[in-house]
Amino acid sequence: MMESEPHPQQAQLKMTNRILKLFILIIWLPFAPAAAHPQSPPSKILRKDPVMTRHAEGTFDVKTTPLPPDDAIAGTAIGRYALLKQFHGDLDATSKGEMLGSGDPSKGSAGYVAIEHVTGTLNGHAGSFALQHIGVIDQGKFELSVAVVPGSGTGDLAGIAGTMTITNVAGKHSYTLEYTLPEPAQ
Repeated sequence: MMESEPHPQQAQLKMTNRILKLFILIIWLPFAPAAAHPQSPPSKILRKDPVMTRHAEGTFDVKTTPLPPDDAIAGTAIGRYALLKQFHGDLDATSKGEMLGSGDPSKGSAGYVAIEHVTGTLNGHAGSFALQHIGVIDQGKFELSVAVVPGSGTGDLAGIAGTMTITNVAGKHSYTLEYTLPEPAQ
C-alpha cells in the first residue's frame, strides 16, 4: 500500500510551525535563565559603576591646504588635503591631519574621509587623541560621523572614547564632543 502525499496545506503548516519554533528559540535564547549561560560565580563578578558621559563644546578654526596626490591615488578623481585646526572652548587644542575627498560638492554629491591628531587639554585633562571623519553629501543632504579612534588617547586622555558633532553656520565652525574617560586608578 502506498502512502499518500501530504496535503499541500498540511506541508505548509508543518513548515510554518518549524519556522515559528526556530524564531521563538532565537528570540528566547538571549533571555534564557542564567544557568543556561556559563558564567563566573557571582562572588567573582567585578561590578563597576557605569562610566559617565562627559560633554565638551566650543569653536574651531580650520585651514585646509591641497596636497599633491601620492602614488596610491595618482591619476584618480580623489583630492588630498592637509588639515590644521585650532580648537577653543572646553577643548583647547591643535590638530593636524589629512583628508581625502571625491565627488562634486558644487552639484551636491561628494564624500570625504579624514584622520586628525588632536593635542591639548580637554576639560583640564592634558594629552592627545585621534579623530576619524566620514562625510557624505548626497543631493544636498549631508551626513557626517566623527569618532574618537579607539586606543589613540595618551596622557590624561588615555582610554578616551566618544563622538564629535560638527556644525558650520555661515563659515563659523563649532563642535560638541560627547566622551568617556576611564576613572583614574586608585
